[in-house]
Amino acid sequence: MGALNNLGDRLLFIFDGRCGLCNRSVRWFLIRDRLDRLRFVPSESPEVAGLLARHGLGAAVAIGNSGSILVAQFLDTPSERLMSRSDAVLAALGQLPSPWPTVAGALRLVPRPLRDLAYRLVARWRYRVWGRLEACPIPTAEERSRFL
Repeated sequence: MGALNNLGDRLLFIFDGRCGLCNRSVRWFLIRDRLDRLRFVPSESPEVAGLLARHGLGAAVAIGNSGSILVAQFLDTPSERLMSRSDAVLAALGQLPSPWPTVAGALRLVPRPLRDLAYRLVARWRYRVWGRLEACPIPTAEERSRFL
């Protein structure tokens, strides 16, 4: 849990490391996170097991079965939050430079049940459309500091 304690006010983006769509999403966020506000970790990583357990989740339940990206904030503080599905994506978008916080704000106008319905539909088809990887890809040398 040591690396998780050094996040400061950054968001921790927890994703299914074997999902093609999730890995493409991480790449998309990496390119746009010029302010260095996000850190990434695959759900399969032992470092997130304690965090997920604190919120009553296991990695398979949290990510694999539900197809959910999770975003954690304020780790190991009384204000710790774990967001999922569309709330997680919007929180991550809100950390990017303009215009993405505005896009996130506009999407928040859509009621959460509708946003999450769209999210669940994409998640349901993610392996069929974007594939399942045999292993989590290894980040490049420049990206390594952004992954836990």
